[in-house]
Amino acid sequence: MCYEIVCRIVAAMSIVSASRTPAEAAARPLPRARLDWRLRFAALSLIWGFSFLLIKVGTDGYAPFQVTLGRLVFGTAVLAAAMAVKRERLPRGARTWGHLAVAAFLLNALPFSLFAYAELTIPSTLAGICNATSPLWGMALSLVALSEDRPTRVRVAGLGLGFLGVLTVLGAWQGFHGLDATGTAMALLASLSYPVGWIYVRRTLAGSSHSHLSLTGAQLLLATVQLAVVTPLFTSAPTRFPLLPLLAVVALGALGTGLAVLLQYGLVAEVGPTTAQMVTYFIPVIATAAGVALLGESLSWSTPVGAVIVLVGAALTQMRRGA
Repeated sequence: MCYEIVCRIVAAMSIVSASRTPAEAAARPLPRARLDWRLRFAALSLIWGFSFLLIKVGTDGYAPFQVTLGRLVFGTAVLAAAMAVKRERLPRGARTWGHLAVAAFLLNALPFSLFAYAELTIPSTLAGICNATSPLWGMALSLVALSEDRPTRVRVAGLGLGFLGVLTVLGAWQGFHGLDATGTAMALLASLSYPVGWIYVRRTLAGSSHSHLSLTGAQLLLATVQLAVVTPLFTSAPTRFPLLPLLAVVALGALGTGLAVLLQYGLVAEVGPTTAQMVTYFIPVIATAAGVALLGESLSWSTPVGAVIVLVGAALTQMRRGA
């Protein structure tokens, strides 16, 4: 999901929304929301929090690339329906589509696939906590890639604290005993991919004249095409379609990708990116609770303690001067 908190951010182009000045945001009239933003905030937290459980269930019946492709197909369908209702058109221009193709790979195709492969060997709880490291990666990368993003002592301390939390979750003092290194590395790489994509979007698509819905719809469409090309090369067509994993994939795409993106942009527009990105800190909590309660995944003391440290560190990295 991601994903920029560099906001999660998952899905996808929150950075473009965040790049608008307060004056521009105030000048643009907002439609009256049907539901209170707090209810939509809670819904988004639950949807993204349960996404890791849905990935785990989906990979019980289908190959990781098939889970990702299904997720993108159903997510794209939701955005296509939203575009039809609002009479939005896909963006024009080869340059825009080229940038969107890169964004689709970094923000959707790559991290979605990595999380699906990671959950073949690691619990969904660990995947959800690894996902919470995105703000840490984002802060570290932004210091290098974004000249306007200057470090402060608090933010640097938050970065160090956050990665200390990662080591706690992974049980570094035990030599990472019982940990699948490959799966964990994939989950962390997926989390790194989000801020790389967000920074790319910020540098190439911020200020675009196209609507966010149009850009995101095109982005998910391109990610779907990318997976449609790759999936047959690495997997064979399924010979059976187990119902529960199939429903998990449908929910992962329609809710965890399509609806979640619509909710995210609505929150960013209504309450601003700072408040909207706070959903990031609820995702690992919900993912952990869902994995333990519904999948029976084990939980040692280091996992929740490390997760709290990660979230505190991530929150500190988002603080700005004068905050």
